[in-house]
Amino acid sequence: MADHNYLLTVITFFPLMGTFTLLLLSGDDHVWIRRFTLFASVIEFIMSLFLLRGFSLADGGYQFEEFYAWIPSLHIHYHMGVDGISLFLILLTTFLTPLAILCSWNSIHEHVKEFFAMLLVLEMGMVGVFCALDLFLFFVFWEVMLIPMYFLIGIWGHGRKVYAALKFILYTMLGSILMLVGILWLFHLSGVAGNPTFDLPTIVSMLHNGQISLPWHSEILLFLAFILAFAIKVPVFPLHTWLPDAHTEAPTAGSVILAGVLLKMGTYGMLRFCLPLFPEASHRAAPMIAVLAIIGIIYAALVAMVQTNLKRLVAYTSVSHLGFVVLGIFVFNPTAMEGAIYQMLNHGVSTGMLFLVCGMIYDRRHTYEFSELGGLAKSMPVLCAFFLFACLSSLALPLLNGFIGEFMILIGTFEHHEAWAIWAATGAILSAVYLLWAYQRTALEKITVAKNENLPDATPRERLILITASVVIVFMGVASPLFTHRMDATTHALLQQVGNPASYTARHVAPQAAQPMQHDLALRSVTLERRAQP
Repeated sequence: MADHNYLLTVITFFPLMGTFTLLLLSGDDHVWIRRFTLFASVIEFIMSLFLLRGFSLADGGYQFEEFYAWIPSLHIHYHMGVDGISLFLILLTTFLTPLAILCSWNSIHEHVKEFFAMLLVLEMGMVGVFCALDLFLFFVFWEVMLIPMYFLIGIWGHGRKVYAALKFILYTMLGSILMLVGILWLFHLSGVAGNPTFDLPTIVSMLHNGQISLPWHSEILLFLAFILAFAIKVPVFPLHTWLPDAHTEAPTAGSVILAGVLLKMGTYGMLRFCLPLFPEASHRAAPMIAVLAIIGIIYAALVAMVQTNLKRLVAYTSVSHLGFVVLGIFVFNPTAMEGAIYQMLNHGVSTGMLFLVCGMIYDRRHTYEFSELGGLAKSMPVLCAFFLFACLSSLALPLLNGFIGEFMILIGTFEHHEAWAIWAATGAILSAVYLLWAYQRTALEKITVAKNENLPDATPRERLILITASVVIVFMGVASPLFTHRMDATTHALLQQVGNPASYTARHVAPQAAQPMQHDLALRSVTLERRAQP
């Protein structure tokens, strides 16, 4: 690991620099606003690919680390790093952003410069969330990415956009407040132990070696503060009610980013914070969380089946599919956990493509109601073919990306708890029902509305978007080891931390066993402080 590696800083803040440059352009020059935003997002994606080049498969710790003193008086550091969990989530973010920009090329006509500026600021916040290893820095990025999404829904959305935006921000801010309380509590505990810090790896080490004494009731309360914040973001049943409204009323780009990346921040937070910080509480709460995940899988699938709005149906698929991810995390099985991480990526691409198709249909018909659709395959055969492909990917057809993640999750869950796997598998069956039924009602039924007879098919720009997403879906379906091998070391390291939580708590660690750990912590603290010195 190089001490002077600035790659993560460049990748994180390049979109912000693009935003400042974008603001210099004339607000009426819509062509160059779109072109520059697309150029900046493509350069961002290319730069993020360099993470693959220097990433070590054998290293289960953080790589590309940057550690500098930010606010020394408050013990706040600028600490960035990635591992096998966050690596591909960053790539997913930088991949979907150009597609979101392209899909908004002709659909945004008011406040164009502000819209694309919001997209770039949102990308900066999302990448920062996946890189930050200081709790305070993480919280800053977490809040930064909420604001642009609020405006994207509230200003450029449809229908009850203000209601949807307020509901989104109220739910997520409630989770943020709980998480902030937990962060400050952990900082206080580290100060009581003699080493006040917001640094995540340091706090994890202090908790595991017994430097921080955490009573059982305190661990439960801290765990609840974090898990509720992340469960709202996923969202986990019954905290999901904000999502259908936000998706339905958001512009296409907002729905793509919301489903593709923002929801993954909840499951990422569970992996990054809840499991290593509170291993015993995670194990004790796992059965309840797994049951809620399974309820969400089945409930959301059943609700999706009765929807009359295409976009709202796709929104409920996110609740169902992310239930698989949460289940895979909390069975503490290496196969299921890798499947959960991979399914986060799969869902981002597949559901992102579904929302892209929904947006393209809306641009032509200005409605998502099934009663106003039907028979679209006759006038738009190419677009409907891509719609069918996205449905097949989302329902986990073999050789496409969705199959790998769900299969790994179900295998790992079956090894841990057979009944959970059986119940969860019903969600996979139901997904085929509601997705194929949605395709039938949209593309195959008789044309009942005259407007559907002469609709234009996919344009070259739209075909480029959909072909790009389709290629990635097929590649992830047939070349999954290229992804999962880069998760192996991190997944096993995480499971080692949480596999036997009793051995890591202060009340179960013998003093003689804790001494080597304390030595490692002291060595790490000295090393990081030296690197933070100018």
